[in-house]
Amino acid sequence: MLLGYARVSTDEQDTAAQIAALKAVGCERIFGEKGSGGRWDRPELQRLLDVARADDIIVVWKLDRLSRSLQDLLRIMERIDQCGARFRSLTENVDTTTPAGRAMMQMVGVFAEFERGVIRERTKAGLIEARRQGRVGGRPRKLSAQQRAEIIRAGSRGEKSGAALARLFKVDPATISRLLGRKRIDDLSDGESV
Repeated sequence: MLLGYARVSTDEQDTAAQIAALKAVGCERIFGEKGSGGRWDRPELQRLLDVARADDIIVVWKLDRLSRSLQDLLRIMERIDQCGARFRSLTENVDTTTPAGRAMMQMVGVFAEFERGVIRERTKAGLIEARRQGRVGGRPRKLSAQQRAEIIRAGSRGEKSGAALARLFKVDPATISRLLGRKRIDDLSDGESV
């Protein structure tokens, strides 16, 4: 059985052209939806994958209608293969019912793995270089070292309450509690080692 899948990203678009192309090649059942191709939680795609059986052929008008992410595309292809179904993309002329089509999808998988490796290497190199330049990741601190020291001093001596310090420095009371809690832990550690 030929099972079609049509998808558009926004409400302003429609699947009419895709559905016409899928019907023209003989799709008996078509699953259509509106939603981002970058999301995995697409109900109609999940329904399609759930009903696909051995010897069914899942047909899309274009590969990016199935997924925009190469990694997700390979995950979907794996699900299709696990149930014994095959896949066909009309625009790119990818057809896993043929040896050439299966080889093409394997090459896509190789390129996806290569891409993930290159991204990991670039990310690692970028982090190393940033650290070498003295930059650290994460959100910038709201409080300077001097402000943190003032909070710890005033909070430890009981000059101001945690809530008052939070209002004064325009931070969440949990931030004050964490600072004072760390100070108490440091004091306990110093006392135990003496």
